[in-house]
Amino acid sequence: MSPFTSIPVIDIEGLARGSEAAIGQVAEQIRAACTDVGFFYIVNHGIEPAVIEAAMESSREFFHLPLEEKRKVAAGASHRGYNALGKALMDGAELPDFKEFFQVGLELPADDPDVLAGQPLRGSNLWPERPAAFRPAMSRYYDAIGEVGRVLLRGVAVSLGRPGDFFDSRYAKPLQRTQVVYYPRLTAAEGPDRFGVAPHSDFGCITLLYQDSSGGLEVQNLTGDWVAGPPLEGALVINVGDLLERWSNRHFVSTKHRVINRSGHERLSIATFFDPDYTALIDPAELWTDEAPLFEPTTAGDHIMGRIQRSFGYGAKKAEA
Repeated sequence: MSPFTSIPVIDIEGLARGSEAAIGQVAEQIRAACTDVGFFYIVNHGIEPAVIEAAMESSREFFHLPLEEKRKVAAGASHRGYNALGKALMDGAELPDFKEFFQVGLELPADDPDVLAGQPLRGSNLWPERPAAFRPAMSRYYDAIGEVGRVLLRGVAVSLGRPGDFFDSRYAKPLQRTQVVYYPRLTAAEGPDRFGVAPHSDFGCITLLYQDSSGGLEVQNLTGDWVAGPPLEGALVINVGDLLERWSNRHFVSTKHRVINRSGHERLSIATFFDPDYTALIDPAELWTDEAPLFEPTTAGDHIMGRIQRSFGYGAKKAEA
């Protein structure tokens, strides 16, 4: 990690349709960003603007509904659905995050073997009746951002010196959790620096974020300074999570970040935590055979659930934000 003062921008078009040389060039940029910053923007990712705007607009409509209406799809043991203000307390924070959010995951039927086995984070989604456009819009976004995640992982694999399909077998039923996050306007009572999301690092492998024009994302560099991650038109923000830092034997850095909504109005973003199958083995010795592993082997699910149980709760129950 370095005392960076800005977040790099990477054009990933070559990952999807490029030659081996083009993929290698993108992978070199990914490796540098993941090593020095832990964050980067991607452009030419392939998601149609209409897909993004439909998800954002229907989400705004949902969050503007009365609280009692939103609570009809309140999240519970399935870790899907609506979370009201005060439901997410980051590890070490004094106050809950000043945000609401709605989370969806991989849609699995009740007779799916992983659901029948009681595997955490598995099951079906909760969908509100209103607005009617919310479910189809979010479902299209979920599928589109998941495809971007798969393409991006090709570059991550090559950047780690592995074949482009290295991650494919570990993402057969990924723990993809897409979360639309609503930050209300800060009032005088809240103060100008109330955290929408308190400083933290993400749990999993990679995070893909779309943010509106409000700004507020900040990333902490090596010297402890907070570097702005302003929205760039058409771009997604990508960051390394703790699981990929572990898998890479700390060659890649999972960087602390926060959100403060200083815009004077509401803020909306869609974060996707794109993580491997629950039982996928995460072993740094697999990637780095010439150095001592800094971490014991674990599974993706055990790592992520361990972080969830330490950091978040729905009252007495634990869940992710």
